[in-house]
Amino acid sequence: MVDVTEILQHWYAGRPKVEVARSLGVDVKTVRRYVAPAEAAGMAPGGPPVTGEQWRVLARDWFPQIAGTGIRQVSWREIAVHHDRIAGLAGVVPVSVIHQRLADEQGLEASVASLRRYVRAHFPEGVRADQVRMHRPPCAPGAEAQVDYGYLGLWPDPATARRRRVWAFSMVLPYSRHLFVRPAVSMTQRAWVEAHVAAFEFFGGVPEKLTPDNLKAGVSKPDLYDPKINRGYAELARHYGCLVDPARAYHPRDKAVIEAHRRYIRSSFFAGRSWGSLAAMTADAGAGAPRWPGSAGPARWRAAPRSRCSPPRRRRRCGRCRRWRSSRPPGAGPRSPRTRTWSWAAPCTRCRTG
Repeated sequence: MVDVTEILQHWYAGRPKVEVARSLGVDVKTVRRYVAPAEAAGMAPGGPPVTGEQWRVLARDWFPQIAGTGIRQVSWREIAVHHDRIAGLAGVVPVSVIHQRLADEQGLEASVASLRRYVRAHFPEGVRADQVRMHRPPCAPGAEAQVDYGYLGLWPDPATARRRRVWAFSMVLPYSRHLFVRPAVSMTQRAWVEAHVAAFEFFGGVPEKLTPDNLKAGVSKPDLYDPKINRGYAELARHYGCLVDPARAYHPRDKAVIEAHRRYIRSSFFAGRSWGSLAAMTADAGAGAPRWPGSAGPARWRAAPRSRCSPPRRRRRCGRCRRWRSSRPPGAGPRSPRTRTWSWAAPCTRCRTG
C-alpha cells in the first residue's frame, strides 16, 4: 500500500511524475490524479517546506472518500483469495505465468499489473528484487547527493599505541563529481549527522535529495516502498529541507557514483600515509578535496585530465637513399602537404659518410 502523502512529498521534492511512479510502483496516471489538487492549489515543486502532518491534513481535505491516506487496491480482494497459491509460485515462475495459471484454472479476472503490485507488496524483498529496477535518469545540478561509509583500513594511533579501524564518510554530487571525505573511527548516529553538516558547509549548500546506504544511523528499517528513517536523520533532513531516499539493500547500482569513489579514496588518500592524530587526518582530508572546479587543491584530489593519444610521429626519409630517419638534418626543405613528409635537400649521415 502506497501512502498518498508519500507521492505528494516525492513530487514536491522535485522528482518527475514518471520517476515517482516507477519508484513507488504505481501507475503514472495515479500520480497525476493525486498531484492534481496540489497543482490546482498553486503549489509547485521546490516551494516552502511542508511537514508530513501538513501533507496528511491536505490529503484528507482533497480526498475525503479515502479512509486514511492509503491507496486501496480494489482488485486485491479477488487476488487475496489465491494468496497461498501465489506464495507457492512466487520466485519459482514469473508473475505473468502465475497470472495465466490463475486465470485459466481459477477464473481470475484481475489484470497482470494488479497481480504484480500484489506480489511486490505481500512478499519478501528477495522474491521481488529482480522484478524491480530503479530508473536513474541524468541528474541535474544540485538534485542529488549520494552518501556512504567506506572502509579504509587499519591506522596505528600514536595516542593509544593500537591499530584502529578507520572508515571514510563520503558524499559525492553525481552531476559534478565533487567529493567530500571525512575519516571516522566510529559510525554512530552523532558522527553520521555531524558529517552531513560538515559536508553541507563544505559544498556551500544542500542538495534536494540524499541517497544514503541502509546503515542503522540513517535508516532504521529498510524497505523498497516505505523505509523507516532514523529519527535524528529525519530531523536533519527536515531542518535542511531535503528528501531522504535510501538505496535498496544489496543494490549498489542505486548509488553507483559513490561506490565508484571508494577505491579512489582508499588509494589516493589513505594508502601509504600516516597521521599523528585523527584530527590531523580529518584536516588533511578537508584540505585535499577540491571545492569547485579550478580550485588549487592538492593534485591527488583533482580529477586527472582525460588521457589523449599522442599524435603519431611522422617518419622522415633521406632525400638520396630514401631510408627512414629519426630527425631532421640541416638543410631539409618544407614539408610536403600531400605526403606529410619532409623533402630532404641534404643526404643522411649514412649517405654522407658512404
